[in-house]
Amino acid sequence: MDLPAVAVSQSPEEKFREYLTSRPKAQRYTGQQRDMVRFIFSQHDHFDADQLIDEMKEAGFRVSRATVYRTLSKLVDAGMLRRLEVGERTFFEHDYGYPEHEHLYCTRCRKMIEFQEPAFERLIEGVARSHGFQVSGHSFIIRGICEPCNRERSAKRRLDLV
Repeated sequence: MDLPAVAVSQSPEEKFREYLTSRPKAQRYTGQQRDMVRFIFSQHDHFDADQLIDEMKEAGFRVSRATVYRTLSKLVDAGMLRRLEVGERTFFEHDYGYPEHEHLYCTRCRKMIEFQEPAFERLIEGVARSHGFQVSGHSFIIRGICEPCNRERSAKRRLDLV
């Protein structure tokens, strides 16, 4: 499901540059960081650090593993990426310019499916309100087996019975 973009006042590059300069000790915006921000925000996929490194190298970019890990951490701190812990893997996804949403995670093929459910949002708001809690974000991941993997599994079971 493609979720609609959320209007933002700055480009991802401008937002990240602003974040770096607003640190207690201002940090430089490097060419590798610029390439990463452009690459990450030119598509919307869930990815882990190793996938990002491989895909950027395939696209002809030179990136160091250390720079990727440091920059991903800064992008999370800047509120531009969200970190999702799924088992032993850490995925990243856009947070800047993207609506709140939830995830279905297939434990078989590792596919991540995004969805929005207004009832969840109302539930979260109600629970927070009843506890006097100010929500700054949330993460909700439902683990299971996706429809294609279920079909494949059912077909295999039928063949095993023959």
